[in-house]
Amino acid sequence: MELEMTGTATRYLYLARHGEALPDESGLTEAGREQAALLGRRLQDIPFTAVHHGPLPRAAQTARLIHDQLKNVPLRVSEVAGDYVPYFPQKDELPPESADLYLRFLADTTDDEREQGAALARQALDLFTGPVPGEEDRHELVVTHNFLVAWLVRDAMCAPKWRWLGLNHANAALTVICYAPGRAASVLVSNDMRHLPTELRWTGFPPESHI
Repeated sequence: MELEMTGTATRYLYLARHGEALPDESGLTEAGREQAALLGRRLQDIPFTAVHHGPLPRAAQTARLIHDQLKNVPLRVSEVAGDYVPYFPQKDELPPESADLYLRFLADTTDDEREQGAALARQALDLFTGPVPGEEDRHELVVTHNFLVAWLVRDAMCAPKWRWLGLNHANAALTVICYAPGRAASVLVSNDMRHLPTELRWTGFPPESHI
């Protein structure tokens, strides 16, 4: 883990990628709205302390549709839950056989975007990971984008910083990470789509990876 685990209660972090977006990313498709509603229905009995979401329309709309099915839970917009490159690796950090592929993928990011993304990624670890103070366990939902879900999963697995690359998450899929005091983080659920019917699964995921 990046941070010391000093809390005294367990944090359950629920991560969801936004629903399927319109081509111009101005909001969700009809399928994306249905995905979000079904995820909200799945989560309606979880005692969330907050729902965090990124500021872009596809994440905000997904969060609102989920939030509609929750009871008395604060809805919080945060740049930290936004869409950004969390870490830009050097070539010698990457596996030789895939280094050029990954660097081409990231080539359009500017220096400012890399600096801002790194700062937000550090804030995400501060805000969303590790055990929590007090005696009551905490359940939090973050509605975000593929890159941040990947960043937090790779951190939970103590993987190298570059390893957020290559981790893909489907639209409205659910990942849950447990941060218990005195223990390493545990990924309880990853890319789970059981709440979605077959025709709504795997959107946003690379076609060659569908199963």
